Formats: sequence, structure tokens, C-alpha cells
Amino acid sequence: MHSKQKDRKRIIIIGGGFAGLEAAKRLRSQPADVLLLDRNNYFTFQPLLYQVAMGGLEPNSVAYPLRRIFKNTGNVKVRVAEVEGIAPDEQQVYSSIGKLPYDYLVIATGSRPQFFGLNKDHLLPLKTVPDSLRLRNWILRRFEEALVEKNERKREALFNFIVVGGGPTGVELAGALSEMKRWVLPKDYPDLETERMQIYLLEGLNRLLPSMSQKASRKALQYLDKMGVHIGLNKLVSDYDGRSIKFGNQHIPSRNIIWTAGVEAAPPEGFSEKSFAIDRRLVVDLYSRVRGTENIFAVGDVALMPTDNYPEGHPMLAPVAMQQGEHLGRNLVNIVKGKAPKAFKYSNYGVMATIGRNKAVADLPGAKIHGFPAWLAWMAIHLFKLVGFRNKLIVIINWIYNYFTYDKALRLILTKPKEEKAKFNRIKGPAKQKATKPRRPAS
Repeated sequence: MHSKQKDRKRIIIIGGGFAGLEAAKRLRSQPADVLLLDRNNYFTFQPLLYQVAMGGLEPNSVAYPLRRIFKNTGNVKVRVAEVEGIAPDEQQVYSSIGKLPYDYLVIATGSRPQFFGLNKDHLLPLKTVPDSLRLRNWILRRFEEALVEKNERKREALFNFIVVGGGPTGVELAGALSEMKRWVLPKDYPDLETERMQIYLLEGLNRLLPSMSQKASRKALQYLDKMGVHIGLNKLVSDYDGRSIKFGNQHIPSRNIIWTAGVEAAPPEGFSEKSFAIDRRLVVDLYSRVRGTENIFAVGDVALMPTDNYPEGHPMLAPVAMQQGEHLGRNLVNIVKGKAPKAFKYSNYGVMATIGRNKAVADLPGAKIHGFPAWLAWMAIHLFKLVGFRNKLIVIINWIYNYFTYDKALRLILTKPKEEKAKFNRIKGPAKQKATKPRRPAS
């Protein structure tokens, strides 16, 4: 266990995602003992998970061991643990590795997929590395089944791929599936009628990429339309039974529903109701301090910080999480040194999404670009933000290989049919959190 040094403050950070990692990095070699808790021993670069799912990248290209990041840091320790809840009055975190006291607590638990009442066991989310591998196995297995399926109705369901959610991830997935249909499947499955593969992208609002400019939305729609993707706007999914999806008065047979339609905050148990906003995000002040507490902070997707520019909180995006985490880390350094913290101010450096080969849209400060320039900018920025030189090198090699060969070399099915079915049926989302004091783990 991570022992506290005499006269040093203990800071516990729950979550090793974008926000938690940046906070911990700013606390390296500072006069405080830092304990970073996460259910995994690695950091996940989520913006490239869709490329793992499409067979373009290896899983370890988008994941990086947390302990390697802090290997030469004496005051930051990493523990793999499930957090069962917190007790603010006792200044304790209850976890799968025991009861952990803190002087300052950072909540960086991020978000989880939101399924809006649909049966999540039938849907394919894309939020974690296991999700990306499950999705890759699932897609390739459906083509193998289509080769031998004789029933026309069942074959149609195998060939229909429906992406629900027109945000960046949904747009990127739809574009990647279209390129797979055009460049990959005819080579791998020459005896399969790959032209029967249909790709749908459904969005509940009246345009794609609702968090970006109108121009970016129009360009994304134009690109995807030319790539043969069926776009459905103002389409809310009302039911899916694993075989047929219903939205409005339409039914489409499909075994492949990829879910990117939204996320919800994932706070730990133990907070009082006054700490939450309507959407269950933790309300924080300009210093990231959780409402109703003195020494608990929240950053990233789990936090809602009302400001003049963002009265309903900042968007749940990686750049926001990174900036909040970095800023809080610096503030905690000031706090433990007896200095005053500074208020957070978000700097919007732009939002972008790639639609496929040579196609992307980007809303940058002072410019809105699309096409090849936006695609180059997207690659450069994502490559720069990757953690670890090895990951950067492997990703750029894979990108160059894929660009010139029109091929993705990682099309491996790593589960057997029965194993895949069992694992898919066991997918369970996190239970809804209750704002109650956690039970103490058994001694």
C-alpha cells in the first residue's frame, strides 16, 4: 500500500483517463504523495479506438501503461482498483484494495455509454479497448456468417451495419466502414456479394456533428453521402431486439448496431444530491472544487463547470478534460505549498473529425477547413497527443502502410463463435450510481 510520508499531503486521483493523467503528471516530484487509482493499468487514447475496431491499429498502439509514465517518479504511485464509493465526512475512499484516506481527492472517472433505455446487451459501444476488440471480432464474424447463410432475411441482417450517433466517433466509424466495403472486403471475400453491405448513420438531431459548425456538418454529410452511407437525421431509435432496429415508422433488419449516441457521467457513490446537476455530473466551481465540499475536486466528463461562455458546462471532450486536469494539477501544487489557486479558463483550440482517406473537417480558431488539409491536421494533432514514442512510431507506420496499400493488416478474429456470443451476452453497463454513503468493505 502507498504509505504517506510525514507532514506531506496525500492526494488520491480516481481515474487514469485524459483528465486524471494530466493532473497526476503535474504533481510529479512535488511535495505531496499521489495515489492514482484506475480499473486498468493503462491509459487509453480513445479518439483512435475506432481504428482498432476497423483493424487499422493494434490495441497497444492506443494504450500506454500508467506505471511506465510514472516509473521515475517517487511520489506518484499507481494502483489497479475498483472504487466502491467515497465517504467525504471521513475523507476515505472505499475500494477493492481497501480503505484509503486522503487529504485531497480528485474525481476523474469520466463517462460511460448512455443507452436511453434500450437493451445494452444487443448494442456494440465503443468506449474502451475491449469494446474495440469486441467490435472488430463482431464485424469480421458477420462476414464469415454471410458466406454460408442461405436465408435471405438473415443475410440482409448480416450485411446491414447501422451506426447510431452522428458525433465525431459515429462519423469516423461510418466512413471507415465505407472504406472497408470498397477497398478491403472485395480482396478478402471475393466470393461474397460485398455490394450488398449497407451502412446507415442515424442521428437524433437535425445535422451531423452537432458540436461543430454548420459548414463542418454539411461537408461531413456530403462526404459520407458520396461514400454511399445512408444518412438519417432526426432519427431516434425506439427499439432494437438484436435482429431489427426501429426508428420512427421504419424497421431495418440488422445484427450490427454500433452505438455512439451519447455518454453520461460516471461519478462514484457517496456524494450528496446537492453536488449533482440534472445530468448527474458533479457541479464544480472555477477551481474544480465539487459543490458542497472543501477538498474534493472533479475534472473531465464527470464535472460540470458553469461559466459565462459555457453556462451549461463545457462539452464532454478530450481537450476540455486535458486542460482541466492540467490546471487542477497546477492548482494542487499551489495549494500544498500554501499558495492561492487560479480560476480555470478553457482555451478552445478547435474541434475536428475525419471521415476517411483524405477527408476531414476541422473548426480551428479563425478558420474552418475541410478535405485534405483538415485530414493532415487531424493526423498531426492526434499523433502529437498520443502517449509514448513507440506508440507514435507504430501509428504513423500503420497509417503510411494503410495509405499506400489500401489495406488493413490486423483483420484477425480472436474469439470462437460460442465465446463471442457468451461474452457479448454478458456485457453489462455500470449500475446507476446512488448518492448514498458507501458500505465499508469487509475486513
